[in-house]
Amino acid sequence: MRMMSKALGAVIAAVALFVAGLVTASPAATASLREVTNFGANPTNLRMHLYVPDNVQPRPPILVAVHYCTGSGPAFYSGTEFASLADRYGFIVIYPSATRNGACFDVSSPQALTHNGGSDPVGIVSMVRYVQQNHNGDPERVYVTGASSGGMMTNVLLGAYPDVFKAGASFMGVPFGCFATTDGSEWNSACANGAISKTPQEWGDLVRAAYPGYTGPRPRMQLWHGTEDSILRYPNFNEAIKQWTNVHGLSQTPSFTDRPRPDWVRTRYGDTGGQAPVEAVSVQGAGHDLPQAGMAAEAIRFFGLDSSGPTTTPTVTPTVTPTVTPTGTPGDGDCRVGYTMNTWNTGFTAEVTITNTGSTPVNSWSLTFTLPGGQSVVSAWNATISPSSGQVTARNMSYNATIAPGASASFGFQGSHNGNTDKPTEFNLNGVRCTAA
Repeated sequence: MRMMSKALGAVIAAVALFVAGLVTASPAATASLREVTNFGANPTNLRMHLYVPDNVQPRPPILVAVHYCTGSGPAFYSGTEFASLADRYGFIVIYPSATRNGACFDVSSPQALTHNGGSDPVGIVSMVRYVQQNHNGDPERVYVTGASSGGMMTNVLLGAYPDVFKAGASFMGVPFGCFATTDGSEWNSACANGAISKTPQEWGDLVRAAYPGYTGPRPRMQLWHGTEDSILRYPNFNEAIKQWTNVHGLSQTPSFTDRPRPDWVRTRYGDTGGQAPVEAVSVQGAGHDLPQAGMAAEAIRFFGLDSSGPTTTPTVTPTVTPTVTPTGTPGDGDCRVGYTMNTWNTGFTAEVTITNTGSTPVNSWSLTFTLPGGQSVVSAWNATISPSSGQVTARNMSYNATIAPGASASFGFQGSHNGNTDKPTEFNLNGVRCTAA
């Protein structure tokens, strides 16, 4: 068994908090979870648990629900709402269990990231084939969801097996290929920390290379991430948006934006309806503790498995209320701000770096600047930004609140423009004007 890095140990230590945040869901139906053995090719000895509801459809859809590190299929069954939703709508749920040390799924090896290459994905696909053959499962309605390690596996399965899965919902995952390693290790710290950034084309090429020659339709993707995630950092959310929009040949500019709950900012790409090719939900203030109550139902809605069908919520401009009073303001001129833009059509991304050039730390920061006319913020990472246009203020997250003397803090955002791609000309850190780099 390959040794996991110390960083993986941090994930295991944090899982107690994640499990505590899982939704308690005890299905009231008489159907029960049962283990299936001898389900087909299974190179990494995964275990398979199956939930078939009493009111299963004659030709039932199949949902694969993949657990987090240190978890198991039965734990994910008990701690999420997918089984109770299966009782309501009549689909079958497969719960795989990883059996390696740490109970994480392989989302790193070349085998896992290649169509029919081996490792865990082959075993999971065998589970799907088993249900199709033994429970009349509908091959045209196969879906996957998962949290943390399972969220990463959702990306892997949609990337390497587009011929099997029609859509996925990834909770707290990373882009396909982001966690790749070549030295046998299972952990990629750079990816986990949100330090890997690629162009949409580069991310999309990783997916296309997983199954050379494939020309069929690509699965739809729903992405969920908490802005305060300290295990798989929030920048991975934006990188995954870049990847899956590129896979579908779409712009990174949303076709639709709304706020279905006060702490959710939802964007859709390629369509405005409830089953857009790509849908992304940023959860303000959430850590590594998804899915929370109601999120599983949103995934089922995205898959089209709910009887009520897609719903549309009126567009609301996201706003964020500050909760931290900035302290430790540097002296006049004791800060420098770099601002880099990457523009296309009617969209852009901006990377902003704040450098403390003073002699005292900055403890909690807010950076105020004015976006040129016609520009607006769509989503942000490593900071919260409000309002969405005009004079805006970016505020630190809990993990990057302090900027030591000589050190820097960076954040970024995705925006839209009407042809005006000018940059802001003035930046004020905690009320003090900074030098523009």
